[in-house]
Amino acid sequence: MRNQFISNKIMKPAMLISVLATMSMILAACMSAATPATTPSVTQPAATQSVSSASTVTIDVASDPTLGKFLVDSKGMTLYVFTKDGLDQSNCDAKCMANWPPLVTSGTAKVGSGVDASLIGTATLADGAKIVTYDHMPLYNFIKDTKPGQISGEGVGSVWFVVSPAGKPVETPSSATPTAAPVVTMTESTINVASDPTLGQILVDGKGMTLYVFTKDGLDQSNCNASCMANWPPLLTQGKPILGPGVDASLVSSAMLADGTKIVTYNHMPLYSFIKDTKAGDTAGQGVGSVWFVISPDGKIIGK
Repeated sequence: MRNQFISNKIMKPAMLISVLATMSMILAACMSAATPATTPSVTQPAATQSVSSASTVTIDVASDPTLGKFLVDSKGMTLYVFTKDGLDQSNCDAKCMANWPPLVTSGTAKVGSGVDASLIGTATLADGAKIVTYDHMPLYNFIKDTKPGQISGEGVGSVWFVVSPAGKPVETPSSATPTAAPVVTMTESTINVASDPTLGQILVDGKGMTLYVFTKDGLDQSNCNASCMANWPPLLTQGKPILGPGVDASLVSSAMLADGTKIVTYNHMPLYSFIKDTKAGDTAGQGVGSVWFVISPDGKIIGK
């Protein structure tokens, strides 16, 4: 009996040691299994940094035998400006951008050799993204350019052009052909005032043909494209239109068209005639499409 008691006294510490060893092994296994869970939090910042740097663009300079030096992106793809854009403002809508992808950035664009860093800026697009600007003009690629060096977007619609390192649109002889050439005259335009029994006093040109404004135009900016101008010829000027009695000289100015010619503006609105007006006094263009109207000598749109 005494021997059995001694044996039990000896075995209990041995069993305790065994249990403690087992618990230590389980605890070690749990700690080992938990360790990998901390790994993603260590590597995550690196992935975030990679995405951020990828969205910062670079602008470089390339050279063409005909066009000379012009801007390209970091992949050597040609960059273009849209002459219907405003300063630091894109007028290229979603459908337009499907063909002319904007050069967007999440930070300050990097510049290569020959690029004037002082001309770099950004403008905010409708979706909140930032498009890179050069000399205040937004920059785009063209989907039909499939490899570096291609310039298939040059002169498209007489409104898309490559841009020089100096910030100027570069036009080839073919793309520089005036869109509104048929209405260009060597003599300076004239603005007079005529009286209509229904509309009252309205502006007319030197031949007495009614002048109109297009309410979709911006201030000192024509949004009438080549097809539009085929029906609504712009009143062009070489800089100083001739003004008849009753015309307010302080309201007369000009705006640049896509082809480089100047259209007369009155109270900051570009002036046009209408091809369906066949003689002096005709006002067939009044109210067309609810966007074309005559204008009074005090600069007010009549009938809008």
